[in-house]
Amino acid sequence: MADSFSRIYIQIVFAVKNREALIQSEWEDELYKYITGTVQNKEQKMLAINGDKDHIHFLINMKPTCCLSDLVREVKKSSVNHLKEIRQGRSAFYWQKGFGAFSYSYSQLNQVIAYINNQKKHHQEKSF
Repeated sequence: MADSFSRIYIQIVFAVKNREALIQSEWEDELYKYITGTVQNKEQKMLAINGDKDHIHFLINMKPTCCLSDLVREVKKSSVNHLKEIRQGRSAFYWQKGFGAFSYSYSQLNQVIAYINNQKKHHQEKSF
């Protein structure tokens, strides 16, 4: 089927190993850009990405030919390697095993994107 159409929206969540607060504000934007590039290189569309010091969320428009576990494995592996490169091998940063994946309908996208974009604010409010 050359003219296939799909709308598969998946939010992916995973944490730093042991939920340690290791994502530093000095390089988190670069990390998010790198992960976005990895997702795009795998021919998926990044819709939102954000997180906090111990985890990240991202929302993609996933093609039906994508294997989600392979995509997440590549994102985790390549982002850890990238962090080691930019920090000249001084990085003790690793992602926790596993991930969460949640599907959404088109009508829910604005809410999910807002939730992802407000991750830091959301977690600051919860800590009070």
